[in-house]
Amino acid sequence: MDVNEIAKICHEVNRGLCEGLGDYSQRLWEDAPDWQVQSAINGVHNVANGGEKPSQSHEGWLDQKEHDGWVYGEKKDPEAKTHPCMVPFDELPAEQRLKDHLFVTVAKVLLEG
Repeated sequence: MDVNEIAKICHEVNRGLCEGLGDYSQRLWEDAPDWQVQSAINGVHNVANGGEKPSQSHEGWLDQKEHDGWVYGEKKDPEAKTHPCMVPFDELPAEQRLKDHLFVTVAKVLLEG
């Protein structure tokens, strides 16, 4: 399985969790904006290169978002580039930390498989 396939699965797992929490901001992989697809691909590369802790996954995501001009905001707004998860891992709400746990676990299993 290649990185793009693994990224798609990780994205869909996180999308499912988000929807279960009432957040419908993530689109299906096929309809996701390029920045969201690239974020998932980068996340899989991070896990493949030793970023196996959920906190490392979040920090990689955070670094990429900052590089792309995103800042903290109370609401996720791709146009304004604001996101409520632009905080250190330990400051995330439990359900947001769970997203990182799921992403890393799924990526690790599929990378090893």
